[in-house]
Amino acid sequence: MNIDLTKKVVLVTGGSRGIGAAAVQHLAQAGATVACQYQRSREAAEKVKSKNPDRIFLFQCDLESAEGAFALVRKVTDQLGRIDVLINNAGMALNSAVSGKDEVWLADWDRTMAVNLRAAAILCREVLPFFTSQGSGVIINVSSRAAHRGDTEDYLAYAASKGGMEALTKSLARAYGKKGIAVFGIAPGFTRTDMAQDFIDTYGEDYASSDIALQQLTEPEDIAPFFVFLSSGLATHATGTTIDVNAGSYVR
Repeated sequence: MNIDLTKKVVLVTGGSRGIGAAAVQHLAQAGATVACQYQRSREAAEKVKSKNPDRIFLFQCDLESAEGAFALVRKVTDQLGRIDVLINNAGMALNSAVSGKDEVWLADWDRTMAVNLRAAAILCREVLPFFTSQGSGVIINVSSRAAHRGDTEDYLAYAASKGGMEALTKSLARAYGKKGIAVFGIAPGFTRTDMAQDFIDTYGEDYASSDIALQQLTEPEDIAPFFVFLSSGLATHATGTTIDVNAGSYVR
C-alpha cells in the first residue's frame, strides 16, 4: 500500500521528540506538510525539521497555557492555510507521590491535566469549525495503555488524563461523524522515549519490559506508521476506535 499525503496539512503536538518526532518524520516522508509544535527545545525541533526541511514547519507553543493552546490553530492556519489532520500527541508523565505535600501533588495533577487533556480538548474544539467547513478532517488522540489497565500510584494523574482522552475521542467520533470528521486514538504501551526515562530510572528497565509479549520494548518508530495510515482517510469506518500498540502487555 502506497499512502500519499501530499495534499494534507497535519498538525502534530509534541513533535520535537519521542513518538511525536517519529510521527512527524513518517508523515513528511509520505508527502504531508507537517506543523510540528514544540514546547521549549528549539534545538530538538530544528533537528527534526532538518531531516525534511521543505515539509516540516515549526511552531513554538506552551500547551500548559490555555491561551497558548487556543492560539496554536490560528498560527498554523495563518501560515499554512489549512489543517486536515490534528494529532494530539503532546503529553507529560510526572512522578508524583500520593504521600507528597498537598500543594506539590495538586500542582503536578493540574500540570498533567492541562497538557495531556485540556490542551487536546481545546485544539479539537478549535479545528472543528475548519473541518466542518471543509466537510472532512481527522483527529488522532494519543492516549496510553494506562487508560485501560491503570498505572502505578505515582502516575495517577497521567492515567486519569489518558482515560479522559479516550472519552474525548469516542465522544467526538460519535458527535461529528456525519460532518465528515473521523476521530481515532492510539494507545501506546511503555515506549522507549525521553519521557519514559523517569519511570525507568525509578523502577528499572526490567520492570518496564517484564510483562510485554515481545522481546524488545516498543520504540517510537514502531508507532509512527499508524499515524500515516489513520491520516490517509482509509480508516474512516473505524472512527471512534483506539488502536493498542503495547507489545502485547495489555490485550483487550
